[in-house]
Amino acid sequence: MKGNVIVGQSGGPTAVINSSLAGVIKASWKAGIRRIYGMHHGIEGLLNEDIIDIEDYVTSSQDLSLLKRTPSAFLGTCRYKLPPVEGHEDIYEKIFDILDKKNIEYFLYNGGNDSMDTIKMLSDYATHHNKKQKFMGIPKTIDNDLPMTDHCPGYGSAAKYIATSMKEIIRDNESYGVSKPTICIVEIMGRHAGWLTASAALSKDIDCNGPDLIYLPEVPFDIDSFIDKINELVEKQKKKSIVIAVSEGLKLADGRFVCELGTINDHIDAFGHKQLAGTAAFLANVVTQRTGLKSRYIEFSSLQRCAAHLSSRADSDEAYNVGYLAAKAAFEGNTGMMITIQVQSREPYVESYSMFDIHEVANIERKVPKSWIINDGTYVSDEYLNYARPFIIGRVPPYTAGGLPVHLTMKKKRK
Repeated sequence: MKGNVIVGQSGGPTAVINSSLAGVIKASWKAGIRRIYGMHHGIEGLLNEDIIDIEDYVTSSQDLSLLKRTPSAFLGTCRYKLPPVEGHEDIYEKIFDILDKKNIEYFLYNGGNDSMDTIKMLSDYATHHNKKQKFMGIPKTIDNDLPMTDHCPGYGSAAKYIATSMKEIIRDNESYGVSKPTICIVEIMGRHAGWLTASAALSKDIDCNGPDLIYLPEVPFDIDSFIDKINELVEKQKKKSIVIAVSEGLKLADGRFVCELGTINDHIDAFGHKQLAGTAAFLANVVTQRTGLKSRYIEFSSLQRCAAHLSSRADSDEAYNVGYLAAKAAFEGNTGMMITIQVQSREPYVESYSMFDIHEVANIERKVPKSWIINDGTYVSDEYLNYARPFIIGRVPPYTAGGLPVHLTMKKKRK
């Protein structure tokens, strides 16, 4: 191999994003790559020439094993949107000047929709300007909303955390409600796609009935109907414990987010995304006001994406594989592509891997099929459960010291 490798992580972290980094490192070692660099805080760090040498932190198989068990983005992440080329050629030339200065030939970026857009723009620029660099996308998102792939690394571990926590919340909520029912509303991430909220249904098992209601952003939300459903559970079904899963991105028929009806957060990120929070809090207040029942809310927030102690073995292995295969594909001369996962069989579970043109992936959002949303938009079907159950199988037990997990940190090794 002639050139060096650089890898970056972008967007929201996951419990297994570092498994993909481990895959890149392993493939680079096997290919005899002279040097592996990391963008410290993604493309934004690269533009600031904040670049680290992976060898300062990872030099052995033992390091890779610990890296796989470390949550969050080891290299640091960002939410930086590259501007269009026209009128901003200086930014693109700066990026390629930095890459050339370090003899970087292979650029690997691990992220979701917006990160794949970065790969698209850089690979297009390289092609049109005869640059030597190869660009490959490594899929990652707990939202599970990338197209062309059956599912996304990061989703399985988040789904496992959500299903496990929902089961525990249901058990806890059942402890109350002797005289009056107790309503617990659990808010789960998901702006436009309800994959994460749907995973609350995975808590349904021989010893658990699962949540009573599940609301996804794919279906317009009606507050009156929501209250009617609760009253029906209380009055007709005589439920004493009611647990409801709601997506943070629930919208009314007029397009407003439900969370905007409560405390308004006007923060907008670089990609024009409004920060969503407060859906469950608002709905819990509405329930109390309109029914007189005791209600409370829980927001999983970042817990659902950083719980590496509960990561899925299947998810971790697939995250490693897409990282490894993206690097291998780049070394073979491929560019402007993203590694994808196909499922050949769900029982027994058998997956395979392929590549798709980045133009078919970037800025396209895959939502939960409407046919999988049932009971007037308040639950998900067995088709969803059959789809998702393989992703939560197995676990990656953490290494521990003093009773707590041990993580790999950016503390340089002595040479």
